[in-house]
Amino acid sequence: MYFLVLAAIIFLVVATMVGYSIVRYRARQGDADPRPSFGHRRIEITWTVVPLVIVLGIFVFTLRTMANVDAPLEPDRPPDLTITGHQWWWEARYPNGATTAREIHIPAGRRLLVRIESADVIHDFWVPQLARKMDAVPGRTGYIWLRADNPGTYQGACSEFCGMQHAGMRFEVVAEPEADFSAWIARQAETPAPDPGERLFRERKCADCHAISASDATPRIGPPLTHIASRKYLGGNLPNTPGNLTSWITSPQSILPGNRMPDSRVPADELQELTRFLETRR
Repeated sequence: MYFLVLAAIIFLVVATMVGYSIVRYRARQGDADPRPSFGHRRIEITWTVVPLVIVLGIFVFTLRTMANVDAPLEPDRPPDLTITGHQWWWEARYPNGATTAREIHIPAGRRLLVRIESADVIHDFWVPQLARKMDAVPGRTGYIWLRADNPGTYQGACSEFCGMQHAGMRFEVVAEPEADFSAWIARQAETPAPDPGERLFRERKCADCHAISASDATPRIGPPLTHIASRKYLGGNLPNTPGNLTSWITSPQSILPGNRMPDSRVPADELQELTRFLETRR
């Protein structure tokens, strides 16, 4: 706002001087050519010093703003949230052990210190309405402040080309009132009740790539499935319905070509049981 007001004042001053000069010094019939002027020290000093002072003022305001909006390179406290870019999905890990994919929940009205990482190639985390861009670079960490003043759903995307499904790396940041967020994060940290379908899930080696327990902190290639039934979308921003979940289990490459999950050949009865089991993970 300071810059906008300053720019408006400068515009009005310049426009007024131009308008005055057009009227006051317009050519009239019979006028002789004006006498040339080869310099005016006071005017030249003035139009050099004034812009210099303005630019220096802008520079000071810019430094102060950068100090306020940029997270420290080496924070003196643990992050409130760790976000990791994968080909091609985003993982969000919370201090209490809760982990989710593609759908990031935050409390509205509170500024969070977010750690940005990458599991494979360079990605770029970007939620235009909430924070600036931050590259996710393999082997390095970055930090940003993330804050939503009002509850709502904010769209985010990867803004660094990261492979053939780069355009599918979209996600949502859901800002909720503090009480709703506290209830959500508590549920996400819980492990759903045991289910007979878990045995089949492990026998089919699904657990080699996907965690189904909030207490399981072992890194996996695929998204965590502990509470998959509570999410809006599956891979490739596919609506999370039983039919789409079945299609994803059998033929993920037809939905999101190039992802790391191979097409499976699961018998119909086992496919039905796996779908039922995942639908209970809320």
